Amino acid sequence: MLEKNKIYEAQIVDYTSEGQGIAKVEGCAVFVPNAIAGEICRIRIEKAAKTWASGKIVEIMERSEHRINRACPVAKLCGGCAFHHMDYEEETRMKAERVRTCLNRIGGENLPNVPIMAAPTCEGYRNKAQYPVSVKKGKAIAGFYRAGSHDVVENQRCLILPPESDAVKDIVIDYVNQYRVMPYDEKTHKGLLRHIYVRRGTVSGQILVCLVLNGRRLPKPEVLIQRLKKVPGFTTLVVSVNTKVGNSVLGDEFITLYGPGYIEDTLCGLNFRLSPRSFYQVNHHQAQRLYEAAIACAEITKNDTVLDLYCGVGTITLAMAKAAGKVIGVEVIPQAVEDAKDNAARNGIENAEFFCGDAGQAALELERQGIRADVVVVDPPRKGLNADTIEALSRFAPRRIVYVSCDPATLARDVALLKERGYQLKDAIAADLFPRCAHVETLVCLTRK
Repeated sequence: MLEKNKIYEAQIVDYTSEGQGIAKVEGCAVFVPNAIAGEICRIRIEKAAKTWASGKIVEIMERSEHRINRACPVAKLCGGCAFHHMDYEEETRMKAERVRTCLNRIGGENLPNVPIMAAPTCEGYRNKAQYPVSVKKGKAIAGFYRAGSHDVVENQRCLILPPESDAVKDIVIDYVNQYRVMPYDEKTHKGLLRHIYVRRGTVSGQILVCLVLNGRRLPKPEVLIQRLKKVPGFTTLVVSVNTKVGNSVLGDEFITLYGPGYIEDTLCGLNFRLSPRSFYQVNHHQAQRLYEAAIACAEITKNDTVLDLYCGVGTITLAMAKAAGKVIGVEVIPQAVEDAKDNAARNGIENAEFFCGDAGQAALELERQGIRADVVVVDPPRKGLNADTIEALSRFAPRRIVYVSCDPATLARDVALLKERGYQLKDAIAADLFPRCAHVETLVCLTRK
């Protein structure tokens, strides 16, 4: 067992799924933030267990050619980004290798490599921001959580966001401080403002502002609205009522204070309505490339029925409608289903149907109704597919399954389960929708044997 506070010299040999470096010291894995594979470092042990430890770089003895100066001044503190200390070449190499390793180790594959769809830019791409609000020296502040905590790190300018998002954040914080709107305290469960949520349409430029409140009313909302109108593209202001104790950001009730309560944006040539709870990929350019790849991978014909589980506001569903005979979308969030139906209507798509419900249960219900799917698309949350959905896919026995995932480990687990049920992996590609952040998107296509 390594000694706490002792300094060891070791080489960084790999990365964790969250992007921390891994060193091996006396047979023990040591997790080191802000490290790059290949570097030799002096590492101070900050926490030691029997089989693992965590440490901090004291000195870099041999520096990687991929190490760069951080463009963001709070990158070391903020938990939002993980890779401001390395160049983009090493970041994409690491993400592609993570996907390959998961598919091989967990999914039972033997892939020599996995290609990655690199992003054209690492700045200003993120079309959604959720700023937690806190108090510092008697004043309200907003930023992002420190890694592994709920301490808010104040950030004047987040480089992965468009400047309009930070402008909204600053206006709201100035208003909060002027009218003494109390930020929410997670320990006492008192205070009003919990989060500032900003969504911006990349093509439309429209901006939705949603204030998450531990209550229902804001003081002098008309003053805030007038100030927000100074931000180009400001379209609507919504209050989300969240009085529950816990980590969930949005509540279940939404009150529109200004505008229609939603914004619009264009993706894959289609117009979409986006409410606060609508799922919409945060990187517009990369999402369009990902969906185009998914459509090509699906090899849909006009005779096919396509089932899209976890369809959100219908982005992939409606993009595939042009090629298919019929498309069916399933989503568990009622507001997203309403948005999907509206999106089909506004784009003149008549061969699409949408149902509200759990993915697995809805798929089994469709089977009981005699509806068959030739192609099934799944884009589940990070936890992957549940047992009911795996069973439903097995019973449906579609020709192809197109799986979009935000977690390579749960994707690989599900790939192994689907292989046991008569499918084989045909294609796999990583897509970087989150430059500078630890997450990576993956697209795989499975065909029935």
